Parts: sequence; structure tokens; C-alpha cells
Amino acid sequence: MAEPIRVLVTGAAGQIAYSLLYSIAKGDVFGKDQPIILVLLDITPMLPVLDGVVMELQDCALPLLREVIPTDKVEVGFKDLDAAILVGSMPRKEGMERKDLLKANVAIFKTQGEALEKYAKKTVKVLVVGNPANTNCLIASKSAPSIPKENFSCLTRLDHNRARSQVAMRVGVPSDSVKNVTIWGNHSSTQYPDVHHAIVTRNGKEIAAFDAVNDESWLKGDFISTVQQRGAAVIKARKLSSAMSAAKAICDHMRDIWFGTPDGEWVSMGIYSSGNSYGVPDDLMYSFPVKIKVGFTRFKALSHHKQSTLASALMHNIIRALSL
Repeated sequence: MAEPIRVLVTGAAGQIAYSLLYSIAKGDVFGKDQPIILVLLDITPMLPVLDGVVMELQDCALPLLREVIPTDKVEVGFKDLDAAILVGSMPRKEGMERKDLLKANVAIFKTQGEALEKYAKKTVKVLVVGNPANTNCLIASKSAPSIPKENFSCLTRLDHNRARSQVAMRVGVPSDSVKNVTIWGNHSSTQYPDVHHAIVTRNGKEIAAFDAVNDESWLKGDFISTVQQRGAAVIKARKLSSAMSAAKAICDHMRDIWFGTPDGEWVSMGIYSSGNSYGVPDDLMYSFPVKIKVGFTRFKALSHHKQSTLASALMHNIIRALSL
């Protein structure tokens, strides 16, 4: 059996991590024959809660889980990491201005980026989940200059999965019968969910999503707004932000980083924009359609005609990203 890998989850006492840790520890993300050392980082006041999480993980008796390390110290949490899933961030509170939220998270992710630089392996794969994810990811990457920028990504897979599910429900097929939707831009309400290249498999045949749905007004209207506003709708309904679906998206994202995307398919990830072929300015973290082969991330090129149909929405998201 392989040597254990060290996987960090920050915000480990929170609700997303509670839905996430079991899947990581039982092999759903890094493989059924890959032993795991789980490192759980949270702020000092949450350590008693973290002790309970550790006890539950131990009580699961998972054969791949070799060790669980709870800590509030970055020098422990970031040491020799193979993968880092940065879930914890400062949530926006009532009455808080956006600039105040950004200021608080700059401090958090600058510290964590510096810890990655100082303590983690240079091959570490870093996924930023804590919002504003695109901005936080850029800050962390800038604070770890010796770790390649392509090793950093932020989570837009939840939006990708939401878009995929909406199309599947509309057509009446399983969600895995829909592929190649795309989320452009930020993980926020300014994102652009795009199905211009999406494919639906129905009755054994692959057809374009626009043809399968056969309702252009829905695809250009309610579909987009539903995906853009889904997080707010979940909060309104359950009085808490998405946790189960976010954890599933994290698993999907990291599994694709580790093992690659299926042939003929791409997924949505927030990645470093420099060198892209879409006209998006350099030096941003931006959600693109992404293929991964043997751990190498590359952009999925679209035709010039299709790019032009997205120009207006794409530039709107670029402007919003730059405003951060």
C-alpha cells in the first residue's frame, strides 16, 4: 500500500468540514488504496469542538485513516502537506461592509499562504473554498511565490454541479447524463453559467443541451438566475449556507485534480488566468472550463464563434473580478 499523504482541512470544526471529512477519510477523494493523515486546523476557541470531530473519525474505524491531527497552529497544520483544502474564512456578518470582509480575509489567507510557502511541500495542491474564494485564492497564491500558480484553484464546482443538475431535471435524465457545462468568472452572483457546449445523453444518444431542453428562454433566463442565486436560496430555506453540496463539490474537484477529468469532458474550476485564450486579463483567479490530464491543468479551447456569443457576459464578470 502507498505511503500516507498529508491532507489539511481548515475550518475543520465547521459544518462543511463535518460533511467532508468522512468522504476524504474513507477514500472517496484520493483513492481506495491511499492512506491518509488528516490535519484539522481551526481557531483556538473551536478546539473543544474539533476534539469531538476527531473522536467521531476515530469511531468510524476507517482503514485508510492512519492519523488525525487537530491543531490551531499553522506550523503544525501546514507541515509537509500534499493537499490543502482551505475551507475556513471570515463569514460576512450583519452590517459588515464588503471591504471589511475582504480586509479580514486578506489577513487570514495571507497568513495561510505564507504558511504554505514555509512549511508545505512545493508540490502541494491547494483548493480554496472560503469566500470570497477567487480573491482569497489569489491572495494565498501571491503569498506562496515558490509554489507554482497552477497548484492553486478555487471552488466553482458547486456552481458547476448546480448547473448540471438544473439541466438534468429539466430534461428528465440523471445528472451524469449531462456534461460540459461551464461556470465563468467568480463564485458569486456575477458568475455566468454557460451551456452552449453542454451535452445531454438521452436514449443512448448525445445531443446539445439547447436541443435537449428546447426552451431557449429558460436557458437564458431562469436557468442562469437559479444557478447564480442558489446559495442564497439555500440560506433562506435552511438558515445555513450550503454544506452537504459544498462538501460533495470539494470531493469532485480534488478527485479530478488527483486523477484527471474523464475523456471528452471538462469541469469548472477557478484557476490562474495568465496565459488563457479567452481574453480574460492576466493575474486573476477566474473560473474556466478545465481539463486535467495526469495532474496537468489546461484550458479547454472554444471556437472563436462561441467565444463571441459569451463576450458580453464574460466581460461583465471580468470587470467584477477586477473590482475585487
